Amino acid sequence: MVDYSILFGGKAGEGAKQAAETFANIVASLGYFIYIYDDYPSVIRGGHNFSVVRFSDKKVLAHNSKYDIVVAFDANTVDVHKKELTKDGVILYDNNFSVGNVKAKTLGLPLTKVVNDVQGKPIMRNIAAIGALAKMFGLDWNALEKLLRETLKKETDRNVSLAKSIYALKTIDVTHKVPVRKGKVLPIMRGNEATGLGAVDAGLKFYYAYPMTPSSGILHYLAENAQKFNITVVHPENEISVMIMALGSAYAGQKTMVASATGGFALMVEGVSMAAQAEIPMCIGVVQRPGPATGVPTYTTQGDLNFVLNAGHGEFVKFLVAPGDAEECYYYTGLAMNIAWKYQIPSFVLTDKQVGEGAFSFDKTGLKLTSEMPLMWNGQGNYNRYEVTKSGISPLAFPGSSANAIVKVTSYEHDKFGIATEDVKEIKEMIDKRLRKGRLLQKEIEKLRPVKVYGNKSSKTVLIMWGSTKGPVIEVAEKLNLKVVQPIILSPFPSFAKYLKGAKKVVCVEANATSQLAQLLKTNGIKVDKTINKYDGRPFFTDELYTLLKKEVM
Repeated sequence: MVDYSILFGGKAGEGAKQAAETFANIVASLGYFIYIYDDYPSVIRGGHNFSVVRFSDKKVLAHNSKYDIVVAFDANTVDVHKKELTKDGVILYDNNFSVGNVKAKTLGLPLTKVVNDVQGKPIMRNIAAIGALAKMFGLDWNALEKLLRETLKKETDRNVSLAKSIYALKTIDVTHKVPVRKGKVLPIMRGNEATGLGAVDAGLKFYYAYPMTPSSGILHYLAENAQKFNITVVHPENEISVMIMALGSAYAGQKTMVASATGGFALMVEGVSMAAQAEIPMCIGVVQRPGPATGVPTYTTQGDLNFVLNAGHGEFVKFLVAPGDAEECYYYTGLAMNIAWKYQIPSFVLTDKQVGEGAFSFDKTGLKLTSEMPLMWNGQGNYNRYEVTKSGISPLAFPGSSANAIVKVTSYEHDKFGIATEDVKEIKEMIDKRLRKGRLLQKEIEKLRPVKVYGNKSSKTVLIMWGSTKGPVIEVAEKLNLKVVQPIILSPFPSFAKYLKGAKKVVCVEANATSQLAQLLKTNGIKVDKTINKYDGRPFFTDELYTLLKKEVM
């Protein structure tokens, strides 16, 4: 079995992340599955940054706490990670600095020297280091050069020359021979990028966002590809403007999405209630990070499930999905977009830094998305925006679509014409109309694969997880021969008891302190016997979770 973890570390600006991405693309081209985790502090320059590339001949969605190779672009990386190597692990470092007293195996590389020899920029040490890794993993130079030329977009000749200089060193041995793997070569995609792509394939036309870590990747991806996707991307002055402008676009008939980190989403909540009252379809991405307030802005958590489930005042229907990898981000974002327009409600895609900024091997096979049309007015007679219907869904018309269509929307309670009302009968009638959509949606979600099951389906011990805990939980469950249940649609909450039939022990694994999914399960009649939580801003490592779960189930 092939399963390796390589850590690239250095100061911000030294290219550790780029080195990780370049190496990951090279290994992916050999047919391996990839997962990349990025760790960085909330500073512009300096600080300790590192990225972990895990590659395997089977699908991987998480990383371990031990590394086979540490590639260090500064001495601090060695100091921080020297105790995190596997038994036979090795540290590759720039011999321009000293590593001090290290018990692990080390290999100094003349990275700075070869860069200076060609008058290159210091950041080019990162590509030079890839030459060493390629040699250690037994990659053919001609194949590597081809891959580098396909991957690198700037200073290509000079970077290839640097990698070749290091590759040719006699001090580097082939220690981890990795053959070319037969099978489909998959692209690597970050969760945020997959979220954006899913929205596009479901008909996105306008995207509004104010950049806020860790949601900014959606904005960057869609802005870079706006012409290709034939969409409009707007960066307003703040998150309040984001939501209000988006409501205007959706009112005018354009499929629209907004996204932010949970701190930015807090400013959008009044707009969520406006969308609910005015029945304006809105798809909202929320990428969690630790709070309260600014919290730990560049790290991860699952601490905002309750907040998003209850965002907005008043009683109204909302749709919420919590994907756990890039493929789920793609599919369930598209689903959320279509549901928002079908039911004219706010829908939410809830992820976190771990999923949003994590990079995964991405396979769209079987994930078919289309842009579904909402219920449209037939053009007959005069238009009533809030027509009372059996389903609760009123036919849509957009401004300018017909001389007979006066499309009134309001944040006030209103009658069927959209005129503000305080009449008791009309108030109740409109609330009942909106809530009927929830009963119809509740029935529909059972057909949308709201829950997934993995592992040993006859196991009496069941692990329940959501979102970013998917990767480590599934991997550990396979080792311990346990059953895993993953709810993805969390509002309306799906029929769930059937997935726990025969279970004697139910364990809920979450990256928060208060077991928010377990609370949601309890309110829906599901008893959880044990909770395992992590809430230090870092995700669960697979080996760490294995130790914790083994104590509980063995």
